[in-house]
Amino acid sequence: QVQLVESGGGLVQAGGSLRLSCAASGRTFITYAMGWFRQVPGKERDFVATINWIGSSTYYADSVKGRFTISRDNAKNTLYLQMNNLKPEDTAVYFCAARRQTDWSRKGLEYNYWGQGTQVTVHS
Repeated sequence: QVQLVESGGGLVQAGGSLRLSCAASGRTFITYAMGWFRQVPGKERDFVATINWIGSSTYYADSVKGRFTISRDNAKNTLYLQMNNLKPEDTAVYFCAARRQTDWSRKGLEYNYWGQGTQVTVHS
């Protein structure tokens, strides 16, 4: 079992930056691929970024490519999402997720564990 706790969300002006963190419990974190997703009320949860188990391969949604960076520190059991040049349309609840496979995935259904989310609000 893996427990995930996100932090780092908040209110930021358009053009600003935030770094989200996701702390994972359990010694198996290193064997899991990880991902970030986001959700706006009334809409489906959308894929944002994903990373393989060792951090050597990543994949991003087109809407965040070039602005967001996903990374992980396996020694600290922590996943990160650096978000730069934020836009109002990035406003959402951001979730981290863990997948019991070493390769990444952009499909939410392929993840086994989810955090409770952290709110990111970008105002113009």
